[in-house]
Amino acid sequence: MVDAFVRPARADDADAVARIQLETWRVAYARVIPEDVLAALEADDVAAQWRSAIVEPPTPRHHVLVALEGDAAVGFAAAGPATVEDLVGPGYASEERGGDEWDAKALAVSTLLVEPRWGRRGHGSRLLAAVADVAREDGFTRAVAWALDADQATRSFLESTGWAPDGVGRVLDMNGTEVPELRLATTLTDA
Repeated sequence: MVDAFVRPARADDADAVARIQLETWRVAYARVIPEDVLAALEADDVAAQWRSAIVEPPTPRHHVLVALEGDAAVGFAAAGPATVEDLVGPGYASEERGGDEWDAKALAVSTLLVEPRWGRRGHGSRLLAAVADVAREDGFTRAVAWALDADQATRSFLESTGWAPDGVGRVLDMNGTEVPELRLATTLTDA
């Protein structure tokens, strides 16, 4: 049996995280994200951004987690306190923020990716469970995640674990191409 687990990312994971992001986006989102946007992504630049997020997160409640199978990094998740932009729409009162830039009770899962060739092995579930554990430790009571409207796989995965669309959407402008996203939400209860 192969050892599979999730741990906090370390600075030396940044190259693997960037590789996973780029390979996953280029395979899974090739029909959604404009080709010129994908082509412009440089591995070194993406790795530098992830290294910064891992080593110097915006707050102590921001986390990058990496999924491993044996010695291979196969997926990752990034999450932290939600912002006003994450919590637009009905059902999200800004008074919980207390004047802070970050929401005190709502977590935003900004990224959860498993490299396609490592899919269907439980890595996404392990990552999501680890994110929920860290979120509860940090005092979050609810969570949101944005999924590309065309990304049925991510939406189905999140819905199968208790997340649900909450009726809020947004449109990203990617070099003049409008890419719609849908927000999913869940309540974080003790496991």
